[in-house]
Amino acid sequence: MKYFYTICTTALLFSYSVIAQVKSTTHKVEKGETIIQIAQKYNVTPYDIYQLNPDAISGIKPKSVLLIPVISMKQALTVPEKSTSQGITHQVQPKETLYGIQKKYGVTDEVLKLANPFLEKDGLQIGQVLTIPSNKTKKNITESTEKAVYHIVLPKETKYSIAKQYGISLQELERKNPEVVANLPEGFKLVIKGNAVKAEVAPVKMEPKKEIITPTAVVKIAEVKSYREYVVKPKETLYGLSKMFEISQEELTKLNPSLSEGVTEGMILKVPGVSTVVVQEAKKDYTDLSKVKSNERKKLALLLPFNIAKIEGDTLNSTSKRLKKDKFLNMTLDFYAGALVAIDSAKVLGLNIDVSIYDSQETKNTSAISSLLKDNNLQSSDVVIGPFYQSNVDKTAELLLPNDVAVISPLSKDQSVSFANVFQSVPSPDAVKNAIFEYMRSKGGNMIAVVDKKKGSVIQYIKENHKDVQFSALTANGGVSADNLKSLFVKEKMNYVVMETGNTGMIKATVAAMLSAMWTYKVQLVILEPNETLDTDEVSIANLAKLNLMYPSVNRENESPEALIFEKEFKKKNRIDPSVFASRGFDITFDTMLRLSQDKKYQDTIENVATEQVDNKFEYYKKEGGGYANKGIYILYYDTDLTIKEAK
Repeated sequence: MKYFYTICTTALLFSYSVIAQVKSTTHKVEKGETIIQIAQKYNVTPYDIYQLNPDAISGIKPKSVLLIPVISMKQALTVPEKSTSQGITHQVQPKETLYGIQKKYGVTDEVLKLANPFLEKDGLQIGQVLTIPSNKTKKNITESTEKAVYHIVLPKETKYSIAKQYGISLQELERKNPEVVANLPEGFKLVIKGNAVKAEVAPVKMEPKKEIITPTAVVKIAEVKSYREYVVKPKETLYGLSKMFEISQEELTKLNPSLSEGVTEGMILKVPGVSTVVVQEAKKDYTDLSKVKSNERKKLALLLPFNIAKIEGDTLNSTSKRLKKDKFLNMTLDFYAGALVAIDSAKVLGLNIDVSIYDSQETKNTSAISSLLKDNNLQSSDVVIGPFYQSNVDKTAELLLPNDVAVISPLSKDQSVSFANVFQSVPSPDAVKNAIFEYMRSKGGNMIAVVDKKKGSVIQYIKENHKDVQFSALTANGGVSADNLKSLFVKEKMNYVVMETGNTGMIKATVAAMLSAMWTYKVQLVILEPNETLDTDEVSIANLAKLNLMYPSVNRENESPEALIFEKEFKKKNRIDPSVFASRGFDITFDTMLRLSQDKKYQDTIENVATEQVDNKFEYYKKEGGGYANKGIYILYYDTDLTIKEAK
């Protein structure tokens, strides 16, 4: 930026007498306006405005007055080419490009940008005065940059952190390493400084499997090979390609069956990429806690948002009318009804737990938490379930943290909490998606993604978190390329096709391609989240069942004897079938009471034990930012008899 100011100052001094002759008008800056917007309004360039208003370089403020040239400064002022000790100067004209300037003066992109550092940040703009290095200067620059500096990408590093570490811009890092513009693979050998003919990939050397003993779990580290696409260049041979990618000719042909017919320029090949390190947490044992009953009396409090005062103060709607309109109240009452069944079940088991239920009187931004804690001595509780809104959960946890009271968030998916005593009972959306990739990986599957171009966030999520997943190429109009999809299938392995699209045509094409490949390959269709399009008449449920459609879920459809007993008891008390919120109210409350009945604190049961109730699992792990997150997730699939079953 120092160079930018120097150049601007030089240009201003040089052209002072000319500026005095330029006709101008004034413009009062409005709130939110930028120099670019103002320049466009008057059909001039930002450089023109800076020429008349040098103070604007450091920023503009609302209500300030700018001088605006009536004609563009480039029409009144042209800086001629001028020789300096460093070379000559060149003023950027309309429609000029960096490539054109480099070609005109015979300089490389790197040399030009080293001589004009502001180009990295500001890019090429009309009116800029560039320094074109002389042959001697170019030689000095080239010699000073011949020695290349490299950096091997470590786990969890980002392009931004690496650029900051070496004091270069993100744009410069990507320019020197175009391979990492889309994503940054671990183990990649980045060019930081200097000229490198080719960015190299440093393989991540790891043992196939290694176990690290930690205080809480065994963490398995495994090497997972990923792949990328490579376009065949002229005169390349199968032998040369195999040497380039350090793979045998037989393995390369197996990955790309079309190579059996010869190597052709322009072919798109699947080749080995950077190895990906996958860290897997050891799964906790699922345990039935109903057989242990502690004699120690425990305390459980439920903070539920009934908002009774609002209901009583509503003079416009009767209670029945409010129940028909208020979805939040219905959700609360369903959860409460499920919790009551859990409390009755705990009494039958003889659990020594005192349960108190309070109206948290909460909205998204308000609650009665502070007064409830003060007036009811909730600091003496062992566990608190609720409130519903995450902001109120955080407030409760903060107030109860000094007393080491566990606070369970029953419904929120927000994972931003940082208090050590918060237990997030709903798995996060990313944890749900990660679970199915972990399952496919555990089965040694070949994972392929067919993702609609409109699903940019899904594409980014997979590229950043699951680098061993291959993307099937789409057609020019964004459709499915059946040939490309089939070319990615591998024999003797289950080929999992992760399909993310709401487009009916794309779904049908993917399903058709997979069905036609079933005679040769093992295939299974996978989705990451509920897809309404699959529930329409246009998509055959029978075909989805043939492909054993698989998906992750935080709950299940349970027909076990225990589930049937719960449904029967709930219907007997409430005369309706239990909703998802009623089942959750039962599961969280009953699970908490069972954990409290053990001969240890609630928090201690979390460390080693996972549990499963009617429709929900509770498998908690410590989060890096503090607190605990639930990773108890079901992997479900459509069986050929059209029933939904759990994948084991």
